[in-house]
Amino acid sequence: MTLRRPAAWLALGLAIALVAGCSGTGPDGSGAAPPTTGAGGTAARACVENEQGTGCLPIAPDSARVDRARPRFSDPTRITNARFPVAELAQVLQLGHEGSQPLRVEITRLPTTRRFTWDSQRVETVASQFTAFLGGRIREVAIDYFAQADDGSVWYFGEEVANYEDGRVADHDGSWLAGEDGPAGMIMPGQPRPGDVYRSENIPGMVFEQDTVKATGETVAGPRGPVGDVAMVQELLMDGTIEEKAYAPGYGEFRAQAKDELVTVALALPTDAAAGAPPAALATLTRGARTTAEAAGGGRWAAASARVGAMAAAWRRAGPGDPPPLLGEELQGALVGLSRAVGGRQAGRVEQAAFQVEQAALDLQLRHRAPDQVDLDRLDLWARRLLADAAARDRGAVAGDVATLQVLWDRSGHRVDPAAAERVTAALATLGKAADGKDPQAAAEAATALRTALPAAAP
Repeated sequence: MTLRRPAAWLALGLAIALVAGCSGTGPDGSGAAPPTTGAGGTAARACVENEQGTGCLPIAPDSARVDRARPRFSDPTRITNARFPVAELAQVLQLGHEGSQPLRVEITRLPTTRRFTWDSQRVETVASQFTAFLGGRIREVAIDYFAQADDGSVWYFGEEVANYEDGRVADHDGSWLAGEDGPAGMIMPGQPRPGDVYRSENIPGMVFEQDTVKATGETVAGPRGPVGDVAMVQELLMDGTIEEKAYAPGYGEFRAQAKDELVTVALALPTDAAAGAPPAALATLTRGARTTAEAAGGGRWAAASARVGAMAAAWRRAGPGDPPPLLGEELQGALVGLSRAVGGRQAGRVEQAAFQVEQAALDLQLRHRAPDQVDLDRLDLWARRLLADAAARDRGAVAGDVATLQVLWDRSGHRVDPAAAERVTAALATLGKAADGKDPQAAAEAATALRTALPAAAP
């Protein structure tokens, strides 16, 4: 999934009341009204109104759609569709930009499932956590639900969305659940062919996306080299804009591009996993980033400069011989940023750049370590960032750090020893109360307690 945009919800009452000339809810709860017959004796194309309430979307005729038949779900959590292997992917990292700001998306398979009742069927679904960071701060968290039908098509059963502003939940726009709000939507056919049309979201007036397969058998540049048999899909959104997407075997949604947004898979696991321990240079970079931030914070600029030079040399000498391109660019850019911040003797910028270096080094470690292990290290990294934000008395940043810590724990805590997990959970609960009370000092104390509890949680 790409970063959602809050709906305009203009003239919502009118948009929902689409029965007067626009698509409504059919007798089977499919979200599509029975087609009407036009003057020529063929089914007239129904109107799906755009979210602005100013006109109809340019939807395809029902005759082009491949999602009209009633799907059957005999083994729905066994998702074998190569172009949407959500059940097999432990974690996916996407990097890109929205406007002028860097966009980072982490997608993690959760250990839980959820059962939906839709179209007289009880369907068990796979749960996936989608987390987006814009400009380095949490922007959106969603839990998405998917199931595979017997014909190999994958269906989207909804999402529970939290959109963040200044570190706090601003709204839940974009949320919907199949069976409660409307129908599930096909998100990938079993065997996509050029010209296939389907609706991954199909509740006009609430959520709507129409997908059209434009080409198959294409090739994209992947993290480890060319990836073939890619399906290129054009997605019409409810506001009338278009996204161009690529779905690749072993990756699922590999790239999404809109007018002001581009995000591409940088790494997917286990698809891009590598054997052996992480290169020693990555540990050198992680330790060096921490040491550099500490030296800069204490005004020891000569020591900070020397450390940055040693880090750059270590990466040149012993860094991974062929890192995934986007991750290599991420780390190199972070090292350049850290060097410039130290050269300018700007302690605040050094703190931020050191965070980015360590984050990039952990991203590269994902090739060699289990995602839940890396997530535990990310917990410590974000706890240290919270300490810096609390010292700056940036309440919004502290609240966002707390939200990020909870997201990381939600997807990794299930593998931790129960006694250790209890201590981490308690520390996070205290952190949440401090953030709700807008008390940076209390949050800093709770973050220190969290860091103390984390070593026992490591495998």
